[in-house]
Amino acid sequence: MRDLEIRQIVLTGVMIALVAVFTLAIRVPIPATTGYFNLSDVAIYFAAFTFGPWIGLAAGGVGTAIADAIGFPPFILISLVAHGGEGLVAGYIGRGRSTPLMLLGWLIGAIVMLFTYFVAELMWFGGLPAALTELPFNIIQNVAGGIVAIPLVFAVRRAYPPVTQWAQPRAWRE
Repeated sequence: MRDLEIRQIVLTGVMIALVAVFTLAIRVPIPATTGYFNLSDVAIYFAAFTFGPWIGLAAGGVGTAIADAIGFPPFILISLVAHGGEGLVAGYIGRGRSTPLMLLGWLIGAIVMLFTYFVAELMWFGGLPAALTELPFNIIQNVAGGIVAIPLVFAVRRAYPPVTQWAQPRAWRE
């Protein structure tokens, strides 16, 4: 990112914290893989659609990795990749755009997250039975994320229109 401003750094940190809080606030354990259902995707999609792919990547990956470090260390790197990729793809496709593009970003972001977790659980956390057990929870988590985040993005834009400019680098002027 060129012309990175303090505002963007702070915004990224706030979105990372928001994702970590949403990940930790409600945790429903899934014994088959030692993973858990959570609300991280709400915050990831909000960050990605509102502020773009790079903040979506950082918030999704680092926020969930921090949450996993607190309670589920084996998932730290997997969450970093799965949710970081989800935020990057969703933000690239759906940032500041129409509802159909946000829906497409949500769908492709979900596929990235679901595929990454499925492969990781298949290889390291109990094989096919564990991966299949966790898959419906991950699908529900992603569906909930999009259902809440997309209207939230529009509500925040309506309530505070300058939010769409916060992640934009400003050109130097004299």
